[in-house]
Amino acid sequence: MEIAVVDIKGKDTGRKAKLADAVFGIEPNEHAVYLDVKQYLANQRQGTHKAKERAEISGSTRKIKKQKGTGTARAGSIKSPIFRGGGRIFGPRPRSYSFKLNKGLKRLARKSALSLKAKNEAITIVEDFQFDTPKTKEFAEVIKALGLEGRKSLFVLGEPNKNVYLSSRNFRGSEVVSASELSTYKIMNANNIVFLEGSLEGIESNLSK
Repeated sequence: MEIAVVDIKGKDTGRKAKLADAVFGIEPNEHAVYLDVKQYLANQRQGTHKAKERAEISGSTRKIKKQKGTGTARAGSIKSPIFRGGGRIFGPRPRSYSFKLNKGLKRLARKSALSLKAKNEAITIVEDFQFDTPKTKEFAEVIKALGLEGRKSLFVLGEPNKNVYLSSRNFRGSEVVSASELSTYKIMNANNIVFLEGSLEGIESNLSK
């Protein structure tokens, strides 16, 4: 698959970038994508939730009423879960929500996500660029030139670039990552993926294994 390379003004440079079919042209495995996204979201959970159970409630241990003769059910402690203010039955406890996925499956998920974006023509290739200083205005001009205003976009750099990253922070719908930070969730969460030319080689070499 070949895609025209444009500059930061959105103009065709006359060159084309060839996308490897082994990465951008496979039959997508949607279940692999689901599992990888599920793992990513699970890893974001802090898991610090906690409810007090019966043994952790402060209260008297005195038997609250006599055993017989009241016409109601027998009851012992005021800390019983059946009473208001009592302990929670099987309440949430701090735990980790993370789970393991094989490297091969995660690689398949990323290739599937990229193939879906390529199939939907949601990939743009831009020649490498950088900013001398962090400038939100300059990044806004790039967004506008590429026709990405009002759309979620993901810019993928070959190497981390602090100025480009800082220039993009004020845009809620745009995110800048390096090729090594690319994840299935980030790919699927964006409407359009913008690859800088220098990022393609690293991505294809990592995912072609």
